[in-house]
Amino acid sequence: MSVHVECFPLGPFSTNCYVVSETGSAACWIVDASFTPGLLADYVREAGLRPELIVLTHAHLDHIAGLDELREAFPGVPAVIHEAEKNFLEDAALNLSAGYGFPVSVRAAERTVKGGETLTLGESSWRVLHTPGHSPGGITLYCAEAGIALVGDTLFHESVGRFDFPTASERDLKRSIREVLYRLPDETRVLPGHGAETTIGHEKRENPFVRSR
Repeated sequence: MSVHVECFPLGPFSTNCYVVSETGSAACWIVDASFTPGLLADYVREAGLRPELIVLTHAHLDHIAGLDELREAFPGVPAVIHEAEKNFLEDAALNLSAGYGFPVSVRAAERTVKGGETLTLGESSWRVLHTPGHSPGGITLYCAEAGIALVGDTLFHESVGRFDFPTASERDLKRSIREVLYRLPDETRVLPGHGAETTIGHEKRENPFVRSR
């Protein structure tokens, strides 16, 4: 089993959206759905991949704005989001788009998770980790076999997600990083919602916002 993750920085916020697949298999996931996802959709088609899920790490505007466009490109593929944010997709105030002057509203997700579930892509298993703070329903997808964590906007290279939004919490964010993400193996690749990838070990040593204990 060999997991491959292709990154597409999309839209005005350069939001990292990902296509996750396995060598030798057509099945894939799309993780996050930012503005103008045509390049990502073209990659999926040209690679001969078949999306099974569109997983949303959280429901802020730059991670959901392209969701309905991806649904049109790949009919019948369910979107998955944490249950705490199931109302954010259609609500421009909750998904923060109203505050930016271009309200975003997309159809509700077909599935919700709570955290603690295991999702399967081909031969790989991914734990859904509830990592709130940047938003109440933030999730991380963690594959132990591949040593990969898709963390959304919870943790960045030597930085962390914003916690000054109405539904954010600095306390919850730091707890999610210290008590959930920093307990993953140091060599785990951290694939964030913005910017360059990093590792758990690097962040434990160098992140100025949340030091490991």
